[in-house]
Amino acid sequence: MLAGALVALSAAPHAISPHTIAVAHADPEPSTKELRAKALKLADDLERLTEQYNGLKVKLAQSQRAAKVATENAERQEKSLQGIREKVGALAATSYMQGGSDPAVSFVASQDPQAVLDQAATLNYFAKQDSTKVLGLMQAMQAAQRARKAAEARAQQVKQLRTELDSQRKKVTDTYEKVRGKLVDRDPSQLASLPVIGTGKAAQALRYAMGKIGRPYVWGAAGPTSFDCSGLTMWAYKQVGINLPHYTGSQWNAGTHVSRSELQPGDLVFFYSDLHHMGIYVGGGKMLHAPHTGDVVKIASMSGRPFAGGVRVA
Repeated sequence: MLAGALVALSAAPHAISPHTIAVAHADPEPSTKELRAKALKLADDLERLTEQYNGLKVKLAQSQRAAKVATENAERQEKSLQGIREKVGALAATSYMQGGSDPAVSFVASQDPQAVLDQAATLNYFAKQDSTKVLGLMQAMQAAQRARKAAEARAQQVKQLRTELDSQRKKVTDTYEKVRGKLVDRDPSQLASLPVIGTGKAAQALRYAMGKIGRPYVWGAAGPTSFDCSGLTMWAYKQVGINLPHYTGSQWNAGTHVSRSELQPGDLVFFYSDLHHMGIYVGGGKMLHAPHTGDVVKIASMSGRPFAGGVRVA
């Protein structure tokens, strides 16, 4: 028994070759510089996609307006033809009673007069009746309806492109937020120099507020060189055309309440049961605020204060 154990031990070194051991190597973590470069690249991509999205919004509005004009034009032509339809109907009835085959019967009775109008035989028929006015009206109605269908098709195409582009924007935004989160976790000071993404008024207000980092807290001040907590948010939103009261309690009721998990950059964040302190959400669990006398406007973690809730103003 002992001899067998010794044999097994002596054979063990030869049974395992160092060349057969697979060592897993984790990908090296990107440096702070690399993370920052990636974040800036994503922000630039997002800006480009946003401008493309805005361009498609303009094109969609143009296509919808064109469809509306073409529809109204077709309706006017249809109204002009209404009286003539009645005359044609009388002609068709006479022809029917005489046993004749008249294309006007198809024109009046058809559920889709447009299909009948598109037939060269019908147009030729009316032309032979020396009805130049009728022919002109019908051709105008045809042109208007074709223009309407083309405009509607174009609007639908642009709408689909806009939907696809919006999906890309959301993916790039999510990736940017993740990269920014990693960078800020490693070096919180980086947050102040990273772009604020978004085109809405909340993002714009946050950009203005970020430009006041380092300005002193002064009780009762509302900018542009010094601020208290509600004065900072009031001033920032005023720059984008939104007037907020200089009082945390009133700003609490100035928009839609959102939970902590729903916060987006630019949302107002409130603390303590009496709402005596507030700031502007930056992202990654951090806010921009004017803390207290002796301090300056700065970015800080939201942890450490009892969170009362968030408010989306825009």
